Amino acid sequence: MKLKTFILPIFFFTASGIFAQSGVKPNTFKKLLKNINPTTLQKDLNIIASDAMAGRDTGSEGQKKAGLYLISRYEQMQIPHPPLAESYFQYIPAAFMQRPYSPKMKDSENIWAFIEGTDLKDEIVVISAHYDHVGTKNEEIYNGADDNGSGTAALLSIAQTFQNAKKMGLGPRRSILFLHVTAEEYGLHGSRYYAENPLYPLRNTVADVNIDMIGRIDDAHIKESKPYVYVVGSDRLSTELHKINEEMNTKFIKMNLDYKYNDKNDPEQIYYRSDHYNFAKKNIPSIFYFNGTHADYHLPGDTVDKINFKYLSTRAQLAFATAWEIANRAERIKVDVVE
Repeated sequence: MKLKTFILPIFFFTASGIFAQSGVKPNTFKKLLKNINPTTLQKDLNIIASDAMAGRDTGSEGQKKAGLYLISRYEQMQIPHPPLAESYFQYIPAAFMQRPYSPKMKDSENIWAFIEGTDLKDEIVVISAHYDHVGTKNEEIYNGADDNGSGTAALLSIAQTFQNAKKMGLGPRRSILFLHVTAEEYGLHGSRYYAENPLYPLRNTVADVNIDMIGRIDDAHIKESKPYVYVVGSDRLSTELHKINEEMNTKFIKMNLDYKYNDKNDPEQIYYRSDHYNFAKKNIPSIFYFNGTHADYHLPGDTVDKINFKYLSTRAQLAFATAWEIANRAERIKVDVVE
């Protein structure tokens, strides 16, 4: 895909810029970003992708253990479940996920946590990552450290950073729904369930920032010294979302942004294969961060020791920065692209 070129607006730090709106100075924001670091990410990922979770197959005991760990972390961070919900769980019946071509499904759960916004709290920014993987096959555990332990750990660190900002008096203007979805591996069922049974009206949902596999380096970038990330879907519905991501990367992160999988002629059709798509189908601007596939994709070799935590933290920082800007700008981002 030929990348569109945008001229950065000279008013980026004026009244319409993030810092005038949220009250945070650039140096303070850079300090916030350091909350997302290899040490914290590795600590969480070592547990999420451990053998004790037995590959986190949808509805399995291992996945439920992983879910309880996520809840314990949100409780530790003092981030509650959404006030409209009775718990951290959104239950999903097996019948909703069952398909003729899939194995017999089990009941499962999405897990959600919530930071209420300030003056624009009725508008919701969703940050999503699936926490399921493919389980155990022939008595061999498929740990799923990259897919999607990496995104799951990143979501926890992003939540902690928003919470730290709130404790500093810099809480987001819009509310943030941290959404760990289930059954992605069987057909994006967890995100589809939320999109069809939303806790908050979809008309109030501003965007979805989705994180799925951000801990490895693919063959196309193995010889590069600078971190990269594939950006998928950012311009499919909203030119503003695309610009925000590029601006935040230019100012704070400085990664190479690769748009290969955003090409509408992408033979792998990656745009349709992660959880952001169920939000995009509902006309909600969505962006998906991805490191590309690798030799251990959906194999037992997808283990924590192969994660590049520097790249993981840098990519998670960009997801946070983009979500921060979406949550704090004066006007909600607009849907202005018709495919």
